[in-house]
Amino acid sequence: QVQLVESGGGLVQPGGSLRLSCAASGFTFHDYAIGWFRQVPGKEREGVGCLSSSDSSTDYADSVKGRFTISRDNVKNTLYLQIDNLQPQDTAVYYCALALDLDGTYDCRDGMDHWGKGTLVTVSS
Repeated sequence: QVQLVESGGGLVQPGGSLRLSCAASGFTFHDYAIGWFRQVPGKEREGVGCLSSSDSSTDYADSVKGRFTISRDNVKNTLYLQIDNLQPQDTAVYYCALALDLDGTYDCRDGMDHWGKGTLVTVSS
């Protein structure tokens, strides 16, 4: 069974940085695209970005461009979201997700197959 466990969230001051991790198990890592999403209570879940199995990256939210970077470590089977210059508006629960991507062309907006439980990021002074 595929399992995803996020970590690295917490309280950070505006302008600070965080690196979220997502430990993955139970799958062939290189065959999956990575998606990072976030959700604020009462609002729709927002796609942050996507990294295909061929490491082609796409930023979906204009507000995160230039500040959020998705990466993977195939040896450790771990996914990452580096967030720089955090702002209060970035406060949300952040989720990692996977989708089968055998040819390296997957668009995460087409839906994901596996989801983690999320990790809370709070940006406040």
